Amino acid sequence: MRSFDIPEYFHSPIIARVKDRRKSLDPRKLDFTPTVLDFGAVKIQLARHFGFCFGVENAIEISYKAIAENPGKRIFLLSQMIHNPEVNEDLESRGVKFLHDTKGNELTPLSEVQSDDVVIVPAFGTTLEMMGTLSDMGIDVVKYNTTCPFVERVWKRSSDLGKKEYTIIIHGKPDHEETRATFSHAESDSHALIVSDYLEAEILARIIQGILPICEFDKHFNGRASAGFDPSEHLAKIGVVNQTTMIAAETQSIAELLKRAVGDDNFANTRDTLCYATNDNQRATLGALEAGGADIVIVVGGYNSSNTSHIVEICEKQLPTYFVRNELELELDGSINHFNIHSQKLERTQGFLDLILEKSTHIPTILITSGASCPDASIERVLLAILSSINCEERVVRDVEYVLKTWEA
Repeated sequence: MRSFDIPEYFHSPIIARVKDRRKSLDPRKLDFTPTVLDFGAVKIQLARHFGFCFGVENAIEISYKAIAENPGKRIFLLSQMIHNPEVNEDLESRGVKFLHDTKGNELTPLSEVQSDDVVIVPAFGTTLEMMGTLSDMGIDVVKYNTTCPFVERVWKRSSDLGKKEYTIIIHGKPDHEETRATFSHAESDSHALIVSDYLEAEILARIIQGILPICEFDKHFNGRASAGFDPSEHLAKIGVVNQTTMIAAETQSIAELLKRAVGDDNFANTRDTLCYATNDNQRATLGALEAGGADIVIVVGGYNSSNTSHIVEICEKQLPTYFVRNELELELDGSINHFNIHSQKLERTQGFLDLILEKSTHIPTILITSGASCPDASIERVLLAILSSINCEERVVRDVEYVLKTWEA
């Protein structure tokens, strides 16, 4: 896989050593157990797979290239380039302005954009309508288009199926940029419908099977279907694709459920459209949890990151889980500020490390991981902040080197 030119301050020499060593030992990623770093007073588990994926690194490289190639020009991003505050804040510090927020609300009027301005399409992609509007304004929408190749693969499969008269069922969050973009592309060749979770898929399956009346469709899916959608006609042949940051296992469960509803001959297999990075991150999280030993989990990333939120969702079913933006959420007094994905609010827990350091039966162990939009440097800083709070930060490099040298044994 190709390497990308991304700013050095997003890298971490410590995390890079861990990842490189794991890759050399397990190049085919068959082992999803975590790396265990023993610092004496505490053990740190690092998930087998986390951090910037191919699509994110591609988007970062193109965005910073746009800045370097256009000195003096105004540069706009359609929305957040990825859902990570450190990356977006750095782009803003370099003069990049956002045209929309993550919900699609206008931040900078399009009327202010001129034909000689630079517009960057984010990694999530954008709608065909927006691409058309920008092109009509004289904006080059191709040169700095950072749409993830795996998102584009979903669009291509949707188009191919649409031309064969399949309706596209999109498993995704209706207000997410990527889902809105995928819906726009899908409905250009076919009818399309957004299903947010398994419970909604169950309702849809009952409608298809005639267990629920057709009139229930509008009640549950109003505003989620393409123009002219007729559930009595357009649910006969379907294929399921997803917002690439959703839980892959849930997408597969939804696909199997709807396949049973319409029958094998009327269902298109789209398993190969699942994002490898999202899948690997989730498998690595499950692998770490199954390996056991951890007392708590710290998940690092942007609070509006869908793929990171799903990592949190997986972890909190088994262990106390703290979702932090970066190391600044760990306070000097031992408290931690962490995001609740259910209430969508920031919470504060006092003495969270004391809760495990006081245990006498074993060395306390913390599992650390992140989603696909989090820089390795953020993970390193969180690791150092934890170790600093228990006075063993100076051992990090030495112990990481030792662990990696002896890890095979």
